[in-house]
Amino acid sequence: MSAPLLSIEALTLNPGGSPILHGLSATLKVGGSLAILGANGAGKSSLLRAVMGLEQPEAGRVLLDGQDLVTTRARDRAALGIGFCPEGRRLFPGLTVEETLAVGFVGPTRQRRMRIDEMLDMFPALAGKRRDRAWSLSGGQQQMLAIARAIMNQPRLVLLDEPTLGLAPMIIDEVLDIIRTITATGTGVLLAEQNVGPALRVAEDVIVLVRGSSVHTGPARALSPSQAAKLMLSSG
Repeated sequence: MSAPLLSIEALTLNPGGSPILHGLSATLKVGGSLAILGANGAGKSSLLRAVMGLEQPEAGRVLLDGQDLVTTRARDRAALGIGFCPEGRRLFPGLTVEETLAVGFVGPTRQRRMRIDEMLDMFPALAGKRRDRAWSLSGGQQQMLAIARAIMNQPRLVLLDEPTLGLAPMIIDEVLDIIRTITATGTGVLLAEQNVGPALRVAEDVIVLVRGSSVHTGPARALSPSQAAKLMLSSG
């Protein structure tokens, strides 16, 4: 059995004496997809930020391909192959689609141009918008742009924080198709969601968080949306 792409071992976040995550453990295989489900405040975003190196855990470890990242800064984790699409998209509204993708790429100009073209092929909704500014895009198009930016450098692992938040059902379906395409290339996806139905449709495995603790871990296919919703509302 091959080693996991990502290992989270007994991760505890306790900023300011207020626990956010309590000894959380999880693994993600190469090309796998793991959904972290939970209500607001459950610790989903904090977990992704800890994996990215934007929050420092009090205890536990995060390993990428067996490499302990505890002393690795966020920008260095990106160089190791982690892409991050934060909640709220965090786009620069004055940049065009093409400029947004360009600033997310590290490498020679020729490769950058080729990669931008690849992203526009992968995200057809953006193909005719390459010179449009981010502020002029629809919410769905902005979300796709944020995901495209996160995978510009062909990461081994991409972190998606609430990628379906506020989107219409048709656009959610497009986002889920994109996630499936990403995993099909061998990139692992760690997905934080409170939108239960879409998360269970796209993820292979699922963890349900309540107040920073895991109350359920297992295959996504074994959990119905109603069961997941009940777990999310439990006391932990």
